[in-house]
Amino acid sequence: MTFRVAAMPLLLVAAAASAQVAAPPPPSQTPPDAGMPLLPAWTKPALRGAWNDIRLSPDTRATALVAAMTRDEKQTLVFGYFGTDFPRLQYHAPADARVGSAGYVPAIARLGIPAQHETDAGIGVATQGGAPVKRERTALPSNLATAASWDIAIARAGGTMIGDEARRSGFNVMLAGGVDLLREPRNGRNFEYGGEDPLLAGTMVAEQVIGIQSNHIVSTIKHYAINDQETDRNAGNSVLDHSAARVSDLLAFQLVIERADPGSIMCSYNRVDSVYACENSWLLTDVLRNDWGFKGYVMSDWGATHSTVAAAKAGLDQDSGFPFDKEPYFGRPLRDALDQGTIPSARLDLMAHRILRALFAQGVFERPVSEQPIDYAAHAAVTRAGAEAGAVLLKNEHGLLPLAASAKRIAVIGGHADKGVLAGGGSSLVYPVGGNAVPGLQPTIWPGPIMYYPSSPLDEIKRQAPGATVRYADGSDPAAAAAIARDSDVVIVFATQWAGESFDVAMALDGNQDALIGAVGAANPNTVVVLETGGPVAMPWIDQAGAVLEAWYPGTAGGKAIANLLFGKADPSGRLPVTFARSVDQLPDPAQPHSGDVVYKEGATVGYKWFDAKGIAPLFPFGHGLSYTRFVSDSLRATAAGGVLTATFSVRNAGARAGASVPQLYVAPVAGGWEAPKRLAAFTKVALAPGARKAVTLTVDPRLLATWDEAHHRWHIAGGTYKVMLADSARDIRQTVTVTLPERTLPATWRAR
Repeated sequence: MTFRVAAMPLLLVAAAASAQVAAPPPPSQTPPDAGMPLLPAWTKPALRGAWNDIRLSPDTRATALVAAMTRDEKQTLVFGYFGTDFPRLQYHAPADARVGSAGYVPAIARLGIPAQHETDAGIGVATQGGAPVKRERTALPSNLATAASWDIAIARAGGTMIGDEARRSGFNVMLAGGVDLLREPRNGRNFEYGGEDPLLAGTMVAEQVIGIQSNHIVSTIKHYAINDQETDRNAGNSVLDHSAARVSDLLAFQLVIERADPGSIMCSYNRVDSVYACENSWLLTDVLRNDWGFKGYVMSDWGATHSTVAAAKAGLDQDSGFPFDKEPYFGRPLRDALDQGTIPSARLDLMAHRILRALFAQGVFERPVSEQPIDYAAHAAVTRAGAEAGAVLLKNEHGLLPLAASAKRIAVIGGHADKGVLAGGGSSLVYPVGGNAVPGLQPTIWPGPIMYYPSSPLDEIKRQAPGATVRYADGSDPAAAAAIARDSDVVIVFATQWAGESFDVAMALDGNQDALIGAVGAANPNTVVVLETGGPVAMPWIDQAGAVLEAWYPGTAGGKAIANLLFGKADPSGRLPVTFARSVDQLPDPAQPHSGDVVYKEGATVGYKWFDAKGIAPLFPFGHGLSYTRFVSDSLRATAAGGVLTATFSVRNAGARAGASVPQLYVAPVAGGWEAPKRLAAFTKVALAPGARKAVTLTVDPRLLATWDEAHHRWHIAGGTYKVMLADSARDIRQTVTVTLPERTLPATWRAR
């Protein structure tokens, strides 16, 4: 496999920047030279005060503690260090940082303020690639796979599990979860996010955050905002109409904040309206604070701070990841700005207050973290369940799946399926128990290594088909693979696309895998394709495949999960959180991601909305997914009592197997006027035994019925008749009713109760 890196990795950017500024001092001098001397490690406080009273609110406690702090102590809170040595910048991590960690903010012993130990990322406890020894931990399926489950219980359970491993690894801040919408299917970090729809992404990520923070640690949602490609990621300028942003990208973040109360939010690398996100007052103050009422703190991404005065006044609270900025902006430059009065002391007080409030709100003070044993067996069950729930059965001609016991000759081809399952690259990479199953693939360093988790689908297939002859071919020779396919009852091709932080990808499988699948499918119509991808890919071979299962990056128990799905021990219940285009020609901008201004001319018409608005037939629509059983959704009714839209309907399992349905509710004004013909307004997941029926009631958030009125700074719902559609996907509408809604406006500060 070959990979094209389209953007300079963060660490290389930092190295390049170091050639333009004074080199950091020798390692032993680095932290003091940053302007913030490291304070002693956390111990029993020398001073106690009202902030120790757990009966008081987090706000009251934070106010009392800030009043007791010196200026140096406040500055300690707002400046973070990389937690791992970085020789290229002559940087040695602080001695008290967790080895191999993402970040560290020193403790303040005098006041009993614990250190902030920060770990990446959204699928588990990651270790930085430069660490000499890697933590071996449990990895969830990709965040996109979790979104594909449409299952809030699965999302919360996964968050709870990785939060537990973070706590038991000594971390009290977890840099998760990713909320950016999937606007660009070639974005290398799509696997870290929650799909193309703001309701789905906001709901699923919120549940993960709730799970993480149930462990009394801080979760950090990211990357705020409109951070939708990796090409030119350190300087690219996202241009999106503000009204469109409010009902798309920003709404996803807003929903997470309202539902989960994350302790922190991470501002992104890119510019928005030509202003860096981490010094963008519209994002950080006007929207985040004034409109949404966010109470936590804003931290910068590592190397995303570009100023002291502008960033502090715009709303940045914590400058993270020294030494990756050009200067230690919230170190000595902040001290100088305070001395000169260009930043008032009240601003530093507010920054410190927000950080302390988040730590109090999550119980970080009362429940200090330490390294503890981890129940890896129990956690393997959590990640396996997530992989099974998020896998999407895209195609299943003639009931090819689940595999029948009559299949005595099974060919397994490609994807290193004899060794393990693929993971995404970059800062989110979790090193698994047992290490890399396929070491040595290039690149072996950032944004690699290319990682295969040691959960072999081939081994699991053999266990579930003990009476069959199972042969494996690596797929490097399509002709040889086709010969094996012709001599088999069924063929399972594992196809991969590696994606990661700092580069964008083609909307395609890696290498010559399209040709491989075409050859194998032509040789045997009973060909099952299992996809391990970071996002949607084109499928020129789709007519040659009898069945297609999208497994995404399935996590450290992925091999077993895939086998369970193939043999019917688990019913595929995932639904697509993103539209699969037939080719890049169907995208709003078919051109490759580029540097400079990235103008999102489609506005809020993202994903399925674009395909609907333009009348384009995708390869597979948003919300699509098949099952081994059959569901019937009917009896739809809708009411608008008090202007609140509520829908009721019934779901029945009309098949012979247990399974789970994902009924989706779409809405649209009959008179039009939206960015697209319809929007996802509500959804649920319903597990049913054969023959069982369940009544469902869903209520629609009124903002999903509104447009954003930028001139009057409010939400506006047009009065009139609205269609309410019960669907199995964005293109599979089962029943439609109408309801009349009165005109209504909502203030920018409105939030769901």
